[in-house]
Amino acid sequence: MPDQPDEAVPADKAIAEPDDAAPPEPPPVPVLREPRDGVPEPLTDPERLAALAEALGAGHGPVALDAERASGYRYSQRAYLVQLRRAGVGTALIDPIALPDLSTVGEAIGGAEWILHAAAQDLPCLAEVGMRPQRLFDTELAGRLLGVERVALGTMVEQHLGIGLEKGHSAADWSTRPLPYDWLIYAALDVELLIDLRNVLAEQLAAAGKTEWAEQEFEAVRVAAPNPPRAEPWRRTSGIHKLRNRRQLAIARALWVARDQYAGERDVAPGRVLPDSAIVDAARTEPARARDLGALPVFGGPRQRRQLDRWFAAIESARGLAEEDLPTTSGTNGDGMPTTSRWRERDPAAAARLAAVRAVIAALAETHRLLAQNLLASDVVRRVCWDPPDPVKEDTVRARLAELGARPWQIDLTSAALASALSPA
Repeated sequence: MPDQPDEAVPADKAIAEPDDAAPPEPPPVPVLREPRDGVPEPLTDPERLAALAEALGAGHGPVALDAERASGYRYSQRAYLVQLRRAGVGTALIDPIALPDLSTVGEAIGGAEWILHAAAQDLPCLAEVGMRPQRLFDTELAGRLLGVERVALGTMVEQHLGIGLEKGHSAADWSTRPLPYDWLIYAALDVELLIDLRNVLAEQLAAAGKTEWAEQEFEAVRVAAPNPPRAEPWRRTSGIHKLRNRRQLAIARALWVARDQYAGERDVAPGRVLPDSAIVDAARTEPARARDLGALPVFGGPRQRRQLDRWFAAIESARGLAEEDLPTTSGTNGDGMPTTSRWRERDPAAAARLAAVRAVIAALAETHRLLAQNLLASDVVRRVCWDPPDPVKEDTVRARLAELGARPWQIDLTSAALASALSPA
């Protein structure tokens, strides 16, 4: 049979070349739903704790650690569960409510490297139970230095190890006793793969020439002093921007302080004692009598009615303040530096410096594949812009950055560009 001529194929019916085909769907990531060695029972008696300390001392390699708090439920930030994992030992869970002194565990670990994810969050509560690292590796911070934007533990484990973690109880009330079994699974998985993740990240830091940067950052976290109290913590009340005069701000401050004191006495998260929205509502309304306060949403509920006298007394104390004792409408950080939203009206030159420096930091961060806040902390940026050295030269900028707590690697990368950005036009 003779060959037939090819028929024209309409463009919308054309078959795509293989190169144009959509890429195949990646295979599903295997999910680790339980620790491979099972879920250990939390330790609650001194004898078992002593045995664990002995085993940890005989183990080898770094130690993966984590702690669970009850943020959002309790006023304190104490640990309600401590998780550890070390080669030769496996995973252990410790109940620090039953065993409040874990110094023997810390001593058994000795100079071994601690591996934590977001160490700055957990080190204070671990120090409260007698555990302080001599060496530290922070997997979240390592990810940030590598330019990773999504640094949640589950995300990083999936990205770098190709394994999904069964997660879901990070916001649980860990002061609950007994702890549900599925919560213990979650807690144990938090340390199951930390050592493996640390090893991968360490290799990537070395390949990127960032090992020294990471070591300086880890050490800064390890030796950091506790954060000083905020000068005016009540100004962080959600919705406070709705208050338009100093008397309303005074009422909000008084209610915030009364709530904080009561929450501390009961060891309950302040937001569970009285929500921010109720504080702002009362400050805007300025109720003249306790019954008027009770007529507002939230305050009329059965739980709040029992505390109505407490809240109204706070309002009355604010109402009785002299004009000179009222808070200002523009907050500062306690040392005269206003919030950046006020800079343009308070000090236009400082606002211009801030814009120039932020642009420089963003460009340098992109060049070095970093997140801007990890190249130079936002508070350092604000302070050096509000109060730059005089005269502005590279060496004086270096000294000012060091004074503000910047690490040597950060100073080396930024000082020359900042000196230029801070110089008067």
